[in-house]
Amino acid sequence: MLELGGIVEAVGEMISSVMGSLGFGSGMITLMQLLTAALAVISFAAVLTLFLVWMERKVSARFQMRVGPYRVGWQGTIQTVADAVKLLQKEDITPVNVDRAIYFWAPVVTFVAAVAVYVTMPFGEGLIVRDLNIGILYIIAITTFTVIGLLMAGWSSNNKYSLLGGFRSAAQVVSYEVPLAIAILGVVMLTETLSMLEIVHQQSKFYQWHVWRQPLGFIVFWIAGTAEVNRTPFDLPEADSELVAGFVTEYSGMKFAMFFLAEFVNMFTLSAVATTLYFGGWNGPLLPSWAWFMIKAMAGVFVLMWFRWTYPRLRVDQLMGFAWKFLLPLAFLNLILTGLGIHFF
Repeated sequence: MLELGGIVEAVGEMISSVMGSLGFGSGMITLMQLLTAALAVISFAAVLTLFLVWMERKVSARFQMRVGPYRVGWQGTIQTVADAVKLLQKEDITPVNVDRAIYFWAPVVTFVAAVAVYVTMPFGEGLIVRDLNIGILYIIAITTFTVIGLLMAGWSSNNKYSLLGGFRSAAQVVSYEVPLAIAILGVVMLTETLSMLEIVHQQSKFYQWHVWRQPLGFIVFWIAGTAEVNRTPFDLPEADSELVAGFVTEYSGMKFAMFFLAEFVNMFTLSAVATTLYFGGWNGPLLPSWAWFMIKAMAGVFVLMWFRWTYPRLRVDQLMGFAWKFLLPLAFLNLILTGLGIHFF
């Protein structure tokens, strides 16, 4: 209970500092408002994770000609709830020879980095916490903190498999962050803004979606983003057949749950950012704006799950070579073509 209380307190402090840096003064947001916002974000992340775990089980089962969970609740919908309760009841074991401070803070850093993204995410018309004029830059910066948490977990666990997983994660994120950021620059050049809200407003019509004007940029963004969230075929940091469980090998109980939650939240984040940048955000006919946003984002999540149950895992040398020898040149080519298109057309 003491460790859980420390985690909650740490999350509150970090969210408070983030909100303060975004311009929310103490006079504007009371402690109760801050706690309410934090609980709302954490609750959304928890419910989202439960649904995505159930969805992945169903998708994987269909790909393998099975039915997936179906006994606990309608179509197995309560199965993930039962699994979550079981996970939270497990003993939180701390190995003897770990670096306790870093070992404790690693899942906190990873979790906070995963949920802090949603400060600038436009879920619908008027459904945004804060519209920053550097919104997409903030998202790129804050998601990079995830790798710091993974490195902390790998280093502090005093386990060679965890350390290898942490190092692989750092190398992977550093490599794929470059083509991903360059691909996003194509959208920034077209819209002349970093505001997520303004990017959505400029895609109000179906034919104005940036995916039609940036097909190559979207392909680079999606592949690099898949590597950023450690999804197959880029799940080398936690390769079960090689590294047991990678950077989470020595974690259990609530700490393991925070890593697990961050992984699925990051998967939705990638799809949500792609929806905002390339698929018109919340824009769509008839349905409420938030419904269109969720439909598009969940379609992207389905594609990520499709990847996982279709492609084999790459080797480390293939992973790095693909980023630097293939994706990076394509990202620069897209940037050059975008510049030429803006200049001549």
